[in-house]
Amino acid sequence: MRFLVKTGAPLLAAALALTACGGTTGGEDEGSGGGAAAEAGTCEDVAIGFFGALTGAAANLGINIRNGVQLAVDQHNEANADCQVTLEEYDSAGDPNQATGLATQAIGDDTVLGVVGPAFSGESNSAGPIFAEGGLPTITASATNPALAENDWDTFHRILGNDASQGPAASSYISEVLQSASVFVVDDASEYGAGLAEIVAQDLGDVVVGTDTIQTGQTDFSATITAIRDSGAEAVFFGGYYAEAGLLVQQMRGAGVQATFVVADGVKDPGFIEAAGDAAEGTIITCPCLPPEEQQEFFTAFEDAFGTAPATYSAEAYDAANVFLEGILEGNTDRESLLTWVNEYEGDGITKPIKFDETGEVADISVWAYKVEGGEIVADQEVEVG
Repeated sequence: MRFLVKTGAPLLAAALALTACGGTTGGEDEGSGGGAAAEAGTCEDVAIGFFGALTGAAANLGINIRNGVQLAVDQHNEANADCQVTLEEYDSAGDPNQATGLATQAIGDDTVLGVVGPAFSGESNSAGPIFAEGGLPTITASATNPALAENDWDTFHRILGNDASQGPAASSYISEVLQSASVFVVDDASEYGAGLAEIVAQDLGDVVVGTDTIQTGQTDFSATITAIRDSGAEAVFFGGYYAEAGLLVQQMRGAGVQATFVVADGVKDPGFIEAAGDAAEGTIITCPCLPPEEQQEFFTAFEDAFGTAPATYSAEAYDAANVFLEGILEGNTDRESLLTWVNEYEGDGITKPIKFDETGEVADISVWAYKVEGGEIVADQEVEVG
């Protein structure tokens, strides 16, 4: 197993030390921001938001992210008595139809200066125009549809690689590591799942022997499984979330289909193993995220705070929150100045060096493959990107 560590515990310790003394690693023009009465190291009546699912079928992923944000806020508040920041939660249940109302609610609260999220691509597409109109900066730790960065939303930022990198990495793993000569591609019709599956199918080309679409919330996949079995595929790629993925692979194995099951970051959650049972064994999961144990100091702090290990995108959310918190601590206590801060930010997170391009994409990306072994999701190897 090959590990590549781009940042580590010393950077986390340095970031915490800087927060405690009012310093920063980011924002090239540190004196440019702040409200009329703002001073570096002091603030009042300010908040950042979390936007994503805390309830619903994909709640585990949202809770992972919320907890990463909560840890960053708690550490900030403990270190900065004169600059206390509140965390506001916007529970979308992963539903794009709820996103517009929640985004309107967020921009209507003048204390909220930045939002970590939205967590999913569909809700990001719905809420993005509202955040842009309200000038409320956002940093998503998990929404990976590439098109989100193509809308000219100055407020949009993404702190991880998108599916234009994850999709080819997944297809590369299928063709080069698994050496599968035939692949069946399934998606869940969501903006995230369908978009990712399309990228993988296009990248694999003639190796794809069939495609099918299921629906979020569906529980009977017999028609899809019949098509997979009839195709003779050696591997199945599924673009979607963990609830459907668990049932799909369980029913595949029950029907005697032994094709290798390959999924992506929306499935990288213990909820997948709970749904699939023993059928989860051997599943390959790609994710533009580092193994959490690679950030040991963060890993320990997270366990101490929540009684559980950090999971998918907890560390990315922690990094995103700290970009906002550093900016607020430097006196950027209105949305306009904090947006400028984020746009110009350049510093070291625990997951990667952080610098956003003009579309809001982070410059430094990596994609890892994980594998379900012994009922646990474990790191397999980093997959070449580009």
